[in-house]
Amino acid sequence: MLAILLKTLPFFAVIGLGYVSGRTRFFTPEATAYLTKFVFYFALSAMVFGFAANLDLSKDFSWSFIAAYLSATSMVWAIAFVVARMRGARAEEAVFESHTAVTGNTGFLGIPMLALLMGPAAAGPVLLVLAMDLALFSSLLTLLITGLRQGKMHLSVLRTLGLGLLKNPMIVSIVLGLAWGATGWSLPRPMNEFLVLLGAAATPCALFAIGASLAGNKAERLGVALWLSFAKLVLHPLAVAIASMWLFQVDPFAAAVMTAAAALPVAGNVFILAQHYGVAPQRVSASILISTLASVLTVTCVIAWLGV
Repeated sequence: MLAILLKTLPFFAVIGLGYVSGRTRFFTPEATAYLTKFVFYFALSAMVFGFAANLDLSKDFSWSFIAAYLSATSMVWAIAFVVARMRGARAEEAVFESHTAVTGNTGFLGIPMLALLMGPAAAGPVLLVLAMDLALFSSLLTLLITGLRQGKMHLSVLRTLGLGLLKNPMIVSIVLGLAWGATGWSLPRPMNEFLVLLGAAATPCALFAIGASLAGNKAERLGVALWLSFAKLVLHPLAVAIASMWLFQVDPFAAAVMTAAAALPVAGNVFILAQHYGVAPQRVSASILISTLASVLTVTCVIAWLGV
């Protein structure tokens, strides 16, 4: 346990450094926005492309993996929705609480941290989790919110969703990387060195950007935020572990990586969506802050329990 904590602590120390820089305004919100854009569109995309280009789909892709993650995540999503409705939350608020309870910071935190802690082989399962979160659950959020507000679905919504996926650099990097890997060609040396050099900036910059962005978050609606943080940090990985290790019998290493990815704190982009739609931004913001702080211990406990 202590050995794992000592390995994860540097990652959270960089997040803490970013948080202090943001709180003291040494790093302004504008600077944080541009750093986040650099990580999202360049550094992390280079890292993701490099990982995807070297994946062996016949080894890493598994229908049992997909089924385990989707069933477990859907169950936690449904639990959060029911709890919100029983508390008297509006349908739109319940949808956002559900999304908060299952959407982890897989891109900015999961890919760099789990690939280093669990080895390069962890990249494949983590990328599959990221793809499902972006392509399925984020799309589900948009469809439900739009349907609740308009009373019905329009083809324009599906077109907007499709364009949104095509413009997402994470999705594009995964697809292009997999397409390159399918050719069987090795990356040219200059191109590979370029990706390694640019991708190396992803880990420290992404962690620093997480911390700096948290500096503007406020801990309001603490009761709901604590419940959502518990759902994300405890219920989600527990459900994924049960589904992957016992119900669907996923490959042990892939199941461990999937469980560790499910244990990640709430993703920052959930707050951006909450602000965009004007639904529960305070409780989402508080959930991101609380879950990120608590994940210093919970992620360490999960990885130590997995024994990978």
